[in-house]
Amino acid sequence: MSTIFQSLRNYNYRLWAAGALVSNVGTWMQRIGQDWLVLTVLTDNNATAVGVVMALQFGPPLLLLPVTGYVADHWDRRLLLLATQAAAGLLALGLGVLTLAGVVQLWHVYGFAFLLGCVTAFDAPARQAFVSDLVSDEHLANAVALNSASFNAARMLGPAVAGVLIAAIGEGWLFVVNAGSYAAVLVSLWFLRVHELHGEALPEHSRGSLLAGFGYVWRRPDLMAVLVMLFLLGTFGFNFAIFISTMSVTVFGGDASQYGLLTSAMAAGTMSGALLSARRPVPGMVLMAVSAAGFGASVALAAVMPGAVSFGVALFFVGLAALTFMTASNSMMQLTTERTMRGRVLALRIAVVMGGTPLGAPLVGWVVDRFGARWAMGVAALAGVAATAVAVGYLVRYRGLRLAREGGWPRLAIKPAPADETGVRVAAGERVT
Repeated sequence: MSTIFQSLRNYNYRLWAAGALVSNVGTWMQRIGQDWLVLTVLTDNNATAVGVVMALQFGPPLLLLPVTGYVADHWDRRLLLLATQAAAGLLALGLGVLTLAGVVQLWHVYGFAFLLGCVTAFDAPARQAFVSDLVSDEHLANAVALNSASFNAARMLGPAVAGVLIAAIGEGWLFVVNAGSYAAVLVSLWFLRVHELHGEALPEHSRGSLLAGFGYVWRRPDLMAVLVMLFLLGTFGFNFAIFISTMSVTVFGGDASQYGLLTSAMAAGTMSGALLSARRPVPGMVLMAVSAAGFGASVALAAVMPGAVSFGVALFFVGLAALTFMTASNSMMQLTTERTMRGRVLALRIAVVMGGTPLGAPLVGWVVDRFGARWAMGVAALAGVAATAVAVGYLVRYRGLRLAREGGWPRLAIKPAPADETGVRVAAGERVT
């Protein structure tokens, strides 16, 4: 089997990935249906309302930190995921019933978005850390990348299917279908070979356990730099639901099918980025700097595209750059963090990514309503530039990045990554960039 898919040799990971793929397709269908319901049914193309929904859905990971990370490290992750995935399925079913009954209102969507955000706050760090329970550290970077590939394959399929289903049967039935899709991941979790999991004994509770993740990250300048970059991109850059929906409706005059296809175009880029990442066993800060710069440049290019087709082509490269950065940051944080701290570190990572949305999404929505969708994408491009500056600043200060001459030609020189940034990768004799 190709090295790209080496983690699929593992029975537990293979079963988990199959269930997660089905569930993620349904989740992306719901996201499209929810945004479309708010934008075109419950409001008159109000981007601010979509921003509020995103803020309510992505705010709880920040509000509930550090409890969620503590739970991910101290509870059985498999049992925790069984509970959170079942709860998410019930919420999807509830919104579907209200929509089918014809009584759904904007405040209902707000409430369901907030409740789903609370569930996701506990689900996301446990789900990301659970990958390290399924495979050994040797295959962790590959498993994380394949997880991203699965997620983005769903991101590519889900919106396209959602556009067709919205036109054919409406948003309500789409939500019900998503509720049913959670059965796949619940079945996969139930039938895992528990004795083959790689998790260590759960750490005992001690004074300061809840806040230990903050101190651990504070002592790691590489992790701090990554979190700042994630905040900038997550807050001002990754508001794709607002960008794509408003560009489709207000700039290109499209319908639900066009919106789904444009989202799938970006998902094709993210899928490509995930597969390319699966070939890199050692992601590092250099790769994150390049991908952040690529994100800023591709978003700026997308913002000036004259038509829906050229916009979709540009979105492919937006997705490629965004996913490369996200996968590299996720792999690097997991590979270089002690197993007993992974849940708390990943909870902090997720809180920064999702928690920035309550700040950025309403602001970006306001920019769309006040100045237009193209200007809002300009904000995302600037976020990419700022994130690149943070990475370069870290590389200059801690890795000695400088312009040198070799044989009369200028080139960039950089020192190897320090030991605390390489972790198990140094032990494996791998080169870190």
